[in-house]
Amino acid sequence: MKSLELEVQSLDGHQAALIARVPDAPCASLLWLPALGVAARHYIPLAEALAARGVAVYLHEWRGNGSSSIRAGGGSDWGYRELLGDIDASSAISTTHAGGLPRLAGGHSLGGQLACIHAALAPGTIEGIWLVASGAPYWRAFPRPTRWGLPPAARFLRWLAKRRGFLPGRSIRFGGNEAAGVMADWARTALSGRYAAFGINTDIEVALAAFMGSVRGLTLAKDWMAPPSSLELLLSKLANASVTKAHWSDAQVGTSADHFTWMKHPDAVAAWLTGGISTKPG
Repeated sequence: MKSLELEVQSLDGHQAALIARVPDAPCASLLWLPALGVAARHYIPLAEALAARGVAVYLHEWRGNGSSSIRAGGGSDWGYRELLGDIDASSAISTTHAGGLPRLAGGHSLGGQLACIHAALAPGTIEGIWLVASGAPYWRAFPRPTRWGLPPAARFLRWLAKRRGFLPGRSIRFGGNEAAGVMADWARTALSGRYAAFGINTDIEVALAAFMGSVRGLTLAKDWMAPPSSLELLLSKLANASVTKAHWSDAQVGTSADHFTWMKHPDAVAAWLTGGISTKPG
């Protein structure tokens, strides 16, 4: 297995490292997108577990986190449009590096949502989507009593980010220090149930419905942030996809089945994700 860091530069000059774990004879390539506020390096155990099963994994870095060349605040702002542009840049690098391998996109939490949007906005380029602890954040897609707290929380987070110039997520224990534009786009979906973003004229909902690849989605029993009902809403938007889904307990995950703990012990998750692909090299 090769351990690499590839330099990625977006069209607006933003730079970050793309962490890669590449087996000697890969059968597919995966661009993996982190959860909100989580640096790419925290998914290295997952990348190594997947690479051991034949998948070349490329860990994308969110703008404003980890190896990113910029930080939110001080007049620096962005939204989903810029994040999707960064994903395009990482996708181009990973595709060139992986050659003609079948291409997958996937992610955790917000990363899973934007992996779906990325695949939908680039039709014919992504064969499959892998989702772990991910789902649409629409408040009506959550069980009681969580659902009643989500609308005021979404409005507050959007207001706070706009007022401060960024969301101080590390202080309030929600994501990292996030751009106000990202929180505005996230809150739009949390309140309306629809995906749209400032500066993107394409109808994202129509694009999602047109995706015709495969999707594997895993939810976790102790994860209140991405319950099965939120995954169901996200999957319903991928109306033409072939879907495989599962909901796992502690015993199945091999550790606490919550939103984050699985990242440190990802072997069972990696085995399930790769269950739908050929292990023969591409």
